Amino acid sequence: MQVRPDNPIIVQGDGKVLLETRHPRYEFARDFLARFAELETSPEHLHTYRITPISLWNAASAGMGTDEILDNLRTLSKFDIPDDVARTITDTIGRYGLVKLVPHPTGQEGRLGIIFETAYVAKLVMNERVSREMILTDRPTRYRTIYSIEAGQRGIFKQRMLQVGWPVEDLAGFLPGAFLDIKLRERTRTEDIPFSVRDYQWEAVRRWYQDGLPSGGHGVVVLPCGAGKTIVAMAAMATMKTHTLVLATNTAAVSQWETELLERTHLGPEQVGVYTGQRKEVRPVTIATYQILTWRASREKEFAHMHLFRDQDWGLLIYDEVHLLPAPVFIATADLQGRRRLGMTATLVREDGREADVFSLVGPKRYDLPWQQLEREGYISEARCWEIRVPFVDRDAQKYDSASESEKFRLASLNPEKISVIKDLARRHAKDNVLVIGTYLDQLRLIARELKAPLITGQTPHEKREDLFSRFRNGEIKLLVVSKVANFSIDLPDANVAIQISGSFGSRQEEAQRLGRVLRPKHNGADFYTVITRDTKEQEFAHKRQLFLTEQGYRYAIDERSAN
Repeated sequence: MQVRPDNPIIVQGDGKVLLETRHPRYEFARDFLARFAELETSPEHLHTYRITPISLWNAASAGMGTDEILDNLRTLSKFDIPDDVARTITDTIGRYGLVKLVPHPTGQEGRLGIIFETAYVAKLVMNERVSREMILTDRPTRYRTIYSIEAGQRGIFKQRMLQVGWPVEDLAGFLPGAFLDIKLRERTRTEDIPFSVRDYQWEAVRRWYQDGLPSGGHGVVVLPCGAGKTIVAMAAMATMKTHTLVLATNTAAVSQWETELLERTHLGPEQVGVYTGQRKEVRPVTIATYQILTWRASREKEFAHMHLFRDQDWGLLIYDEVHLLPAPVFIATADLQGRRRLGMTATLVREDGREADVFSLVGPKRYDLPWQQLEREGYISEARCWEIRVPFVDRDAQKYDSASESEKFRLASLNPEKISVIKDLARRHAKDNVLVIGTYLDQLRLIARELKAPLITGQTPHEKREDLFSRFRNGEIKLLVVSKVANFSIDLPDANVAIQISGSFGSRQEEAQRLGRVLRPKHNGADFYTVITRDTKEQEFAHKRQLFLTEQGYRYAIDERSAN
């Protein structure tokens, strides 16, 4: 065994990879590992990555091969890579593309063909129960077998095959959809300022579309908040020139999409529709919320608005914040595999563990750019991350100690000792544009009163919410207190300080989205504060929340506070 003590990583026999954070080659190793592995733990000196089949298949779909992974692991590792790990990586990456969906070889209507890489692969796959249930066989000659599935089973077939370890490469092609001549403007419509798509945004579209090859036109683009995911989507629309359905997280995001489309493309108001609880417009480009699609009068009733998926000859479906895709939309997406699909997100992490369904039904990861690279190039703001730990006072500490496990996180989140820290930070950043973000409404109402600041929650009327956001953008308001409605798709480019006072347990994607609120480029960078209760469940969950951002290269400075 060769020993290279000066290298930064150790590959363990269980497939986990340990990375020294103080090593001179840490940043290179971190960016390399993030392409095919998931950060699992991040103590100060030693980070642990986990290699999973989905992380490897996403890497394979983005063009990363076995040789590149193993050669770099060997170059970076202190010890030889265990043989079992090398075999697992080779076998897992090698499975991608061994089973392909293609147009039916005889053109039979309503069927899709299946191509196996070898007869041995065909034998292995056909031994699976899902194959026996779904794959149809035909023998036109003694020496040839045609394998196929019903076209309507395209999504569920890929989903179920992935569950048994066979990632299907979908080359069956897509319907073009109704034509729509979508063109990007060279100058914005109302402000008349130059507008152009950045090189990395065009590269994201290119990798997603793959020059119109059968392998292109479906998949996910991963970019940090503030890096212009909406611009990538509009560039894809201009490339495809077809009727498009955009699905967004909430009505504020829908309004933002509508504004951006009218501002940066030559589409007119008569071509862009909004489909929400307030407006029901189905037009060549329609923007809807996930909530309206998943609404039904009761559990026994049908989803009242799923017909939107069938109301136009859509050629492109865009899933904004695809990591939040709700289960009923997954089901609908399984039936829409003949349409091109583009998922947009800052992180593919799903707290419900359904990354495999995104891979199967929306498509594999096509493009991913490290946050720190965009920061170095000036496309997103330099961010300083702080974790401020406050204690309980005696009375609250006793209440916490006697609480049930499920109640402890809430009590720690609502710790009254946080109030003075929030007020201190607000004074320190009085000249900045500050967002105070939290989860618990009673806590937010109290803080808004203490800070004499406006409060925006899910109950805030849409018109009032837009008015407050507008006044924040133009500098009339310097501080806003916001609930989880500000987690996603809110365009507040001048915000440069975010203070997080409570969050959703260990939600890594929420942590990433909240930091994203302050990442638009600024001269003096941005500050992101998380205020937590020391030595509690909240501190444990904060560590989990920070995993994704730690993987992207962000460090949290710790500030220990004493009781007032």
